[in-house]
Amino acid sequence: MMKKINHIGIAVTSIQEALPFYRDNLGMSFQGVEEVAEQKVKVAMLQIGEAKIELLEPTDPDSPIARFIEKNGSGIHHLAYEVENIEQAIAKLEQEGVRMIDRTPRYGAHGTRIAFIHPKGSAGVLTELCQSGH
Repeated sequence: MMKKINHIGIAVTSIQEALPFYRDNLGMSFQGVEEVAEQKVKVAMLQIGEAKIELLEPTDPDSPIARFIEKNGSGIHHLAYEVENIEQAIAKLEQEGVRMIDRTPRYGAHGTRIAFIHPKGSAGVLTELCQSGH
């Protein structure tokens, strides 16, 4: 069901401040910034090998990322796995009793369709299912 790790989401207070470390110091390939209005977040994507690092900056103080940073500070927010068919993946996990945050996919950055598994269903790690848009 899972193809590979798609990305690691990192909550930051400022993409502008965090980006130079990942791009310049670590040498990751910067793929661009996109705002996902539905999620109230600005996303910067960096490529490293087959996986990506997703820097997440809140655009609204009431956004999930802003609440995460307020509670935990900046840091790793979620781990995203790429799936071939997100509807089938959700159905399989629900059938197996896994607690989902999203029972239907929503749109994420870069044309993806996403769904989150509740951390209580995945050993305390917020887990994202991610189906590529291309």
